[in-house]
Amino acid sequence: MTDAVGSIDMPDAEDDASESKRKSRKGGKRGKKGPLGRLAVFYRQIVAELRKVVWPTRSQLTSYTTVVIIFVVVMIGLVTVIDFGFQEAVKYVFG
Repeated sequence: MTDAVGSIDMPDAEDDASESKRKSRKGGKRGKKGPLGRLAVFYRQIVAELRKVVWPTRSQLTSYTTVVIIFVVVMIGLVTVIDFGFQEAVKYVFG
């Protein structure tokens, strides 16, 4: 499998040997590409990274979403109780 930069199966030692034979140019392989070429490489890298993602199954997604919603509701309740307590304390102190 290859990515946008090179092969992940082959070591880079072979690339280094062939580069020493050639005349090196400023900027390397990406030096000659214009803005559209660099943008295309960027999007290819995005797609390559997204293929590596392990996506959750539907049941996992449902359980994760349920846990998050319950946690948010509990935190809203906790902040509401603390806010009400501070409100009553301020009313008591300042009349």
